[in-house]
Amino acid sequence: MSELNVAVRAEPRPFASTRNSCKLCAPLGACIAYRGVEGCIPLIHGSQGCSTYIRRYGISHFREPIDIASSNFTESSAIFGGRSNLETALDNVTRQYRPKAIGITSTCLSETIGEDVRMYLTDYMKTRDPSTVPVIAYSSTPSYRGSHMDGFHEAIYAIVKSLVPSNGAAKAEPKTAEGATGKSRVNLISGFVSTEDLRELHDILSSFGVDYTLLPDYSESLDGGSWAEYQKLPEGGTPIADIQAMGEASATLYLGKAVADDRNAGAYLEKERGVQNYRLELPVGIEASDRFFEALERVTGKKTPARWIRARGRLVDAYIDGHKYVSGKRAIVYGDEDFVAAMVSFLDEMGVVPVIAATGAPSPRFAERIRSLTRNSRKPCVVMPDSDFATVLEAAKDSAADFVIGNSKGYYLARNLKLPMVRVGFPVHDRMGGQRILHLGYRGALSLFDSVCNELMRQKQEAAKSGYTYI
Repeated sequence: MSELNVAVRAEPRPFASTRNSCKLCAPLGACIAYRGVEGCIPLIHGSQGCSTYIRRYGISHFREPIDIASSNFTESSAIFGGRSNLETALDNVTRQYRPKAIGITSTCLSETIGEDVRMYLTDYMKTRDPSTVPVIAYSSTPSYRGSHMDGFHEAIYAIVKSLVPSNGAAKAEPKTAEGATGKSRVNLISGFVSTEDLRELHDILSSFGVDYTLLPDYSESLDGGSWAEYQKLPEGGTPIADIQAMGEASATLYLGKAVADDRNAGAYLEKERGVQNYRLELPVGIEASDRFFEALERVTGKKTPARWIRARGRLVDAYIDGHKYVSGKRAIVYGDEDFVAAMVSFLDEMGVVPVIAATGAPSPRFAERIRSLTRNSRKPCVVMPDSDFATVLEAAKDSAADFVIGNSKGYYLARNLKLPMVRVGFPVHDRMGGQRILHLGYRGALSLFDSVCNELMRQKQEAAKSGYTYI
């Protein structure tokens, strides 16, 4: 890159294998997205170990029981195919859970042996009474072809395509929800965000007074209250009827730009149903949140409610109050591409210098995105796509970083570099409340800003010989 504020790390990696990956598996992301649909249970077409791994990661972050079915491949399935396993799994899940939908994800094993799952499902439906079979969505998610974010977006695409049929690209007139005369629908497809973020998005959308579909919505299904009796399928999730109505909306706001165009549910709705699609960065920080609210104003025809203007004012005031604690500090940022891009923008606007931006997925556009989001810093940011934590640690030793910011997998960096760590994103499994961290909007940025300031102040306080209590 010729620009001063981005340097792409291009030297060859000393290892052919990944060492402590900076990403998670594709079926995991798909399962989280499926759990954001009302009455939907994920079904892994592969070995039992895949579903166990995903349950373990999900439970440690969300602190909720998570049922994930499996077609339970054995040695014979790996040789002769898993068609009968899949059909048995579908029958068992339908009988035992009574789901409204089943979200099927493939795995490395089923993809490697060449399973034609779509053909299996077509044949399966021919032998079953359609009235007794729930909605079935299938996403192809081998981990060797992507990360958890690819699986997440692939599942959303599969859900929308299953429930919103094409009408030949004819422009659909915006329709109104029942009992909501004069209000056009708006679709909001969130990124892989926290349950608290989803509740914040609900609050923002509701405040504009329009009908909307938020997909996926695991704010209750993965972060609900305690139960008197065990629930196989917890309440919550985007209602099936709301997803079916997405083709009648006036516009879709799609949060995140890393998803490929051909797997973008918003692009599908635009092409097949004439629903205008707006792609936005995750609204973290003032500038990104401003663009999000401006987009909402554009698609709803309404002004931003005063409560959010006041929240923005408090955020600006906080930046002024805490500027002396963060100005010029250097940060290592890591995680999925959309999350890292949002954090880099947020840090840059508040005066922190992102010195390393790393993600585990290969992305030819990642460096350009980081360059466009680091306008205030003239110091180089080392951009590391398709990376792992061992490689990031090697680069970080000479970075003179002041702190790291990202999910719990990056504790490896903080511990080895002896730096403070701000935990955000997914997964956060070594602290309580990871699922309730608020990142989005003005209130999310305010919470993150306080966390960054307080972590830097804590480090300074503990390093001082006097142990002072006033900073």
